[in-house]
Amino acid sequence: MGWGELRFRAAQELRKRCDLARYVLGLPRSRNGLIRNSAASENFFFQAGELGERVSLLRSHLSKEVDRIIGKADKICQHRFRVLGYDDVDFGSTIDWHLDPVNGKRSPFKPWFKVPFLDFSQVGDHKIVWELNRHQHLVTLAKAWLLTHKQGHAKEALEQWYAWQAANPYPMGINWSSSLEVAFRSLSWLWLRYLLVDCPAVPDRFGSDILEALALSGRHIERYLSTYFSPNTHLLGEATSLFFIGTLCPEISCATRWQDLGWRVLLNECRHQVLPDGIHFEQSLYYHVYALDFLLHARLLAARNQLDVPSYFDSVLERMLSVILALCQAGAPAGFGDDDGGRLFNPWRNRAEHLADPLAVGALLFAREDFRESAQLTEESIWLFGAQALQLPAERSVEKRVASAAFPSGGIYVMAVRSHRLEQMTIVAGPPVASKSGHRHADSLSIMLSIDRQNWLIGSGTCSYMSSARNPFRGTGAHNTMRVDGLDQAIPDGPFGWKSIPPAQVETWITGETFALFTGSHTGYARLLDPVTHRRFVFHVHGGFWLVRDRAEGQAVHDLETFWHFSPEVTVAHARSGFIASPGKPEQRERCLHLLPVDDPYWAVQVQAGKTSPTYGQIMTAPVVRSSARRQLPAETAMVLQPAFSSDLGRLSTIASADVHAYRYEETQKTHYLFFAKGEHDPWNSCHFTSDARFLYCCIEEEQVIHVVLCRGRFAGLGTRLLVSHDREMERFEWVNVNGSAQVFSSEQMPVSSLCEVASTLCE
Repeated sequence: MGWGELRFRAAQELRKRCDLARYVLGLPRSRNGLIRNSAASENFFFQAGELGERVSLLRSHLSKEVDRIIGKADKICQHRFRVLGYDDVDFGSTIDWHLDPVNGKRSPFKPWFKVPFLDFSQVGDHKIVWELNRHQHLVTLAKAWLLTHKQGHAKEALEQWYAWQAANPYPMGINWSSSLEVAFRSLSWLWLRYLLVDCPAVPDRFGSDILEALALSGRHIERYLSTYFSPNTHLLGEATSLFFIGTLCPEISCATRWQDLGWRVLLNECRHQVLPDGIHFEQSLYYHVYALDFLLHARLLAARNQLDVPSYFDSVLERMLSVILALCQAGAPAGFGDDDGGRLFNPWRNRAEHLADPLAVGALLFAREDFRESAQLTEESIWLFGAQALQLPAERSVEKRVASAAFPSGGIYVMAVRSHRLEQMTIVAGPPVASKSGHRHADSLSIMLSIDRQNWLIGSGTCSYMSSARNPFRGTGAHNTMRVDGLDQAIPDGPFGWKSIPPAQVETWITGETFALFTGSHTGYARLLDPVTHRRFVFHVHGGFWLVRDRAEGQAVHDLETFWHFSPEVTVAHARSGFIASPGKPEQRERCLHLLPVDDPYWAVQVQAGKTSPTYGQIMTAPVVRSSARRQLPAETAMVLQPAFSSDLGRLSTIASADVHAYRYEETQKTHYLFFAKGEHDPWNSCHFTSDARFLYCCIEEEQVIHVVLCRGRFAGLGTRLLVSHDREMERFEWVNVNGSAQVFSSEQMPVSSLCEVASTLCE
């Protein structure tokens, strides 16, 4: 610790003892210095007179969402809640705000700084306790009152609010243990204040009572900011809350200071926590969206209250939104890293399909057509923007633009294309620098696959932060990558850390008109007595198949495994030389995905039951295809992933060669050849092909060459024919014959005559 941190922590310790002494001595919570009269005005996302319009818009355009709000509110009145991934949790006739009802444990009633909230034996799962104490369900009750004008909804919200105040005297109990939880609760109270502004059930004293409660909460957040404890989304949420309280509660004497402090922290942290390519540094999509929600809501409130918004702040937001845009092109975004289970504004938006919701806010805020194409009208957008939100489509467009994308700082690569289907593979390569990101998983070089809005290969999710499943769910075996000797790529360091996840190196990322190629490696197993490097190659023919090639480089004998985790909605069955995955929905059963492992007797491939966690606290059974071998290194294996409408799997085999690693993939009418060079620039010869390319692909149909891809080379030939030649190395060269029409694409400006010669040669 530096002197600054030492002083900061020492001051916190002193304040803790002073607050506890005041409670023990029975001294009242004084308003002195906290509340003052103010003539200052503030602007929330809507004025009282605009509430009727918001309600009408919801009824007219999101009637199903209105029904869900009312249905949830009715259950809340019965004290039955959906908490994270746990459905219909009964809290009884009197809510115990310190109880984890799922695990049957009640946290001790101690000063907040003495509550061991990470000790499951004493507290249970603190996230379950805290989720209800965020009071977002009170906002649901307030919205239900606006939609129905049933006094019972508003009265229930007020009764629970006052009951909570009585059960959580400051500074006692687990619900003061995290400044982020205080921040979430404060934001809920602010929404409650504005939604119930004209409710006749609200007692006259509620206005001053909630101001006093917000003043106490703001004081706590300011004193115990996560500047050194959790300078991540915790700090963002706390700063957002301080900014909101300071902006919207000018009656509080500290309001101006809190507004300035909160805004300053947000401006600083958006540059610190968001990598240059727009990915949040926690390396988790859920936390990326979590952070983006805070920043977007703060940005909107700042604009409504005439605060200066630096251009770099908007630039960060647009880059973060662009990440989501790239990840949701073929369906719900493919999640990676931890899934926290909580969300700003609405706690029930905790499924994969809701991770694209910020695009609606981004489309309206920045007037970006590409955001709008992938967005749809949401309840949140109506509350925030009113009638302006109707610019958004009712459903996400199925004809939106699609493009591959790379986010090198965050290590995320997206292969996306629209051919006769919409397809997307997300590769979690890992960042190029070592990290200890607490919410990252040991998932370097894992992949996820979506086709036509159906998720096929998925990430593991989180399950829980406190159970014995914590490490298995974030471990390497829970992801679609290679594991060596049954070990994770990194060693866990408590529930929220790693003993340094190693950097990943992306060696090739080439996206052409007809293909995409990725090569990457990581040294997570360099710590072994015999160091091992995992290198993965992914090649995709647009509208066709993916070849995933895995190579373990070392010198000794090791146990190797690759995993292919499927969505719970998919069934996987063994079929001759491979596996056929089929979706569970009847209308989609004619679609399937073939998994075709390379024909290699040393590798055993089987389908088994695995587990996945769609949201925090929920576990579902899902199929996993596991390929394993005990091999002398270096060793490799490969898998073809082929979307199909038939049961003909074809055959994938290796081609013996001293110069290259070569594969042959045989379908009914086509044969595909794939060559990966061993040397940097040395010419090679294999199976009648010659080239100096680092990678060469050729497809032959009815003895005619119909597709050629060359990467990082000057020439390629087949037999006595020269397929392509150039005077310098080309990053990529593509030739494809579609229905007798030949097309050539190249990274180099080749003379037209050369292109014609290539086309005529290949058509012979």
